[in-house]
Amino acid sequence: MKNKIAALREEKGLTQQQLAAMVETSRQTIISLENGKYNPSILLAHKIAKTFGKQIEEVFIFEEEM
Repeated sequence: MKNKIAALREEKGLTQQQLAAMVETSRQTIISLENGKYNPSILLAHKIAKTFGKQIEEVFIFEEEM
């Protein structure tokens, strides 16, 4: 799953550590999310979207399987 976390984070002037603290996760998790190597739980996805004032679908790009 792709996402816009890095762009949104940079737009807000947040470090990975600051975002991690805001959504109660680790900096390593934020790094993995930004690199597309980890799919978040629905709860974490919701927290991230809420932090940016967006809907989940505006932050995470769901690619339908064929």
